[in-house]
Amino acid sequence: MDFRELRKKYIDFFKTKGHSHIASASLIPENDPTVLFTTAGMHPLVPYLLGLDHPEGKRIVNYQKCIRTGDIDDVGDASHLTFFEMLGNWSLGDYFKKEAINWSFEFLTKILGFDITNLHVTVFEGDNDAPRDEESASYWADLGIPRERIHYKPKKDNWWGPAGNTGPCGPDTEMFIDTGKEDCSAECGPGCGCGKFFEIWNDVFMQYNKNPDGTFVPLKQQNVDTGMGIERTVAMLSGKRTVYDTESFTPIITKIEELSGKKYGESDEVTKAIRIIADHSRTSTFIIGDQRGVAPSNVGAGYVLRRLIRRAIRYGKKLGIKPTFLSEIAKVIIEMMHPFYPELKINEKRIYEELDREENKFEETLEKGIHEFEKIVPKLIENKQDTISGRLAFKLYDTYGFPYEFTKELAEEKGLKVDEAGFKEASLKHRELSQQAQTQSFKGGLADNSEETTKLHTATHLLHKALKIVLGEHVNQKGSNITAERLRFDFTHTEKMTPDQLKKVEDIVNEQIKRKLTVTMDVMTLEDAKKKGATALFTDKYEQQVKVYTIGDFSMEVCGGPHVTNTSDLGGFKIQKEEASSAGVRRIKAVLVK
Repeated sequence: MDFRELRKKYIDFFKTKGHSHIASASLIPENDPTVLFTTAGMHPLVPYLLGLDHPEGKRIVNYQKCIRTGDIDDVGDASHLTFFEMLGNWSLGDYFKKEAINWSFEFLTKILGFDITNLHVTVFEGDNDAPRDEESASYWADLGIPRERIHYKPKKDNWWGPAGNTGPCGPDTEMFIDTGKEDCSAECGPGCGCGKFFEIWNDVFMQYNKNPDGTFVPLKQQNVDTGMGIERTVAMLSGKRTVYDTESFTPIITKIEELSGKKYGESDEVTKAIRIIADHSRTSTFIIGDQRGVAPSNVGAGYVLRRLIRRAIRYGKKLGIKPTFLSEIAKVIIEMMHPFYPELKINEKRIYEELDREENKFEETLEKGIHEFEKIVPKLIENKQDTISGRLAFKLYDTYGFPYEFTKELAEEKGLKVDEAGFKEASLKHRELSQQAQTQSFKGGLADNSEETTKLHTATHLLHKALKIVLGEHVNQKGSNITAERLRFDFTHTEKMTPDQLKKVEDIVNEQIKRKLTVTMDVMTLEDAKKKGATALFTDKYEQQVKVYTIGDFSMEVCGGPHVTNTSDLGGFKIQKEEASSAGVRRIKAVLVK
């Protein structure tokens, strides 16, 4: 079974269970400053898990493109990926444990054909916060799973959330397939990491809310959130040793073999390099080609993208691939994936241009790195030293993007060594700090539907319309980032705004606030929304039924929310800064004042 067939079987199965198929959300979270990328299928759905009505109903299913970069340095082994696809089905206050478990079992055994004798499950063992999940265990037992294959695990293994310090959370039940390998020890079981047990699915039961005082109370709306990774599941179904041996990657790997003249599997070094190029090329193509795609830069998501591209280029050089080659690989990826993600075809030209531009720019960066390296050597010789410190090697890598391997090669040519242990120590310290920052960012809260962010989100609608009035209808939102303190709004426009234009925009927004306009919401088809004149950005990501927010007689826009009920709640609007964001895109930062 390949990724196309698994995707179809999953969606079709849950449609028969009354689920509406919704499109994959953007990889770049909208109005969420807490994370750089969409990390799971539930990420874009948090407002609905918290109680907001979803236009497609209470039962939904989809496949979601996701990115997780915490383990970027581990990519190249048999299992780690930065980009992956997640299958998921959700109950938003509708069905709960019994239905979710029964359907998971039915899909695994009857649709995918897994042998029940190889199926193990884990459930929450209970603690002072919440009781042992005997309910889930009993449902699995009723389906024929023997008690010895129902494993009770602590919160670190079988509990999800909350995303921040407070919020929805609950126990989960995970499904594992016994691969038939020998037990690694007497304690060997699902989750031990030896490879004998392969995790294939996870059903999360959001039934509690964690309060600021640390207590857990039952939620009024109980939700189900599930996740099944396409690549890993296909590998298991196909009997493949790694995800890189499946149809998700083989066409990409074939292209890399063609470009490099090397064969996947000919050596550990070549295999690792090809895997890294394949993964990073795929992730980069999806980031640039996203409906809210970004370009390589030195900040945020753009920085991660730059790092992925340059790491792929570095391993391309190790294989002897001549620049520019990433756009050639991207062509294969787009051809494979555009039937499921049409934005890749729509943004095809941009993908090629950005990849080629970054490859050329990296060549210049390497020249700068060589120049900096040449400045280090005389000082070492002068001080009768024969080793480049790990700190300096890491500075060349982190500041100038100069790969460690290049530093080592140049050092050997000069009869010098590099303190590899020191470099690894500096790299590990930097990585730990980055992961801590990423974790803190994630814990900031996926769904900050606070009063402040709700007001600022509503203000972006007024700002968007005001910009169209002052600058012209060519203005369209390219992205937004909202915290409790300010809004940041990116829009298409080629020239710096004049002080007079900024004043006019500010005045128009404040005028609508003073008019005390009522904000209303209607659910309708996307086609009807367009007929009514609603602004609808990123049309490929909307469902058949959409929410349309109307602000008096001033603005009408397709949006998921949340919004205030009257513009008078906003107080006053003040633009703090207008600047360039990227080519053809400007950025406004603004606040609300009392």
